[in-house]
Amino acid sequence: MGTAVQCISRLSWKNNHPHLPSHFLVSQSAPDKVQSRIIRAAAIAKDDEINRRAVIASGVALLSSAAGFGFPGDGLAVIKQGLLAGRIPGLSEPDEQGWRTYQRPDDKSGGHGVGWSPIIPYAFSVPQNWEEVPVSIADLGGTEIDLRFANPKQGRVSVIVAPVLRFSDNLGDNTTIEQIGTPEKVISAFGPEVIGQNVEGKVLSSNVAEHSGRKYYQFELEPPHVLITATAAGNRLYLFSVTGNGLQWKKHYKDLKRISDSFRVV
Repeated sequence: MGTAVQCISRLSWKNNHPHLPSHFLVSQSAPDKVQSRIIRAAAIAKDDEINRRAVIASGVALLSSAAGFGFPGDGLAVIKQGLLAGRIPGLSEPDEQGWRTYQRPDDKSGGHGVGWSPIIPYAFSVPQNWEEVPVSIADLGGTEIDLRFANPKQGRVSVIVAPVLRFSDNLGDNTTIEQIGTPEKVISAFGPEVIGQNVEGKVLSSNVAEHSGRKYYQFELEPPHVLITATAAGNRLYLFSVTGNGLQWKKHYKDLKRISDSFRVV
């Protein structure tokens, strides 16, 4: 009886309002549809919360794993680079003395501008417990820093690769370090890019070495404690620096010097 009365009332209301669109008329099943939507929305929200918690848990696990690389506070930076499976690209397995050789991969990004030829690879050796660390444009050398390595207990390494057009427009595409200048001129001009200050009165020693027909200018500065090797290849200048604080310099000078002397453009 109740249903019949309700249907009659609805028909009467509709007849008295013939111009209203049909979607204004709420069917008897509308409450059921609303309830169904509420239940479905709650289920989706629950699934989203579960997924969010899973993502957070995964991120925490990644940060914990990254901290195991031995760089407190650098875990996030390691993740930004991508987790390194096995060994860092370009880094060899340890030799019998526990040293590894890094050679710049041919497909490593970085060309310092459109139109520049690929960077000629370079190589150097480090003890087994040294690792590659992220490069920041805030570092001394800015965007021309191609690579950084470090060990928090022993010291740091950086490689600056700068276009020779910064210094002269007539050096060509097969520049030598001798064409850029004498050892005194090179360290005076480019030493500040490494240490962030004038090098006058800080150069303890200067040496010229030759390997496979290429000359390398080698310098030791103090303060700060730093070893710098400079050479040129193609249309770029290479500045390889090895540095450490006072305690690191005292305890690990022999290894730091070996790292510095190992630098080659290959």
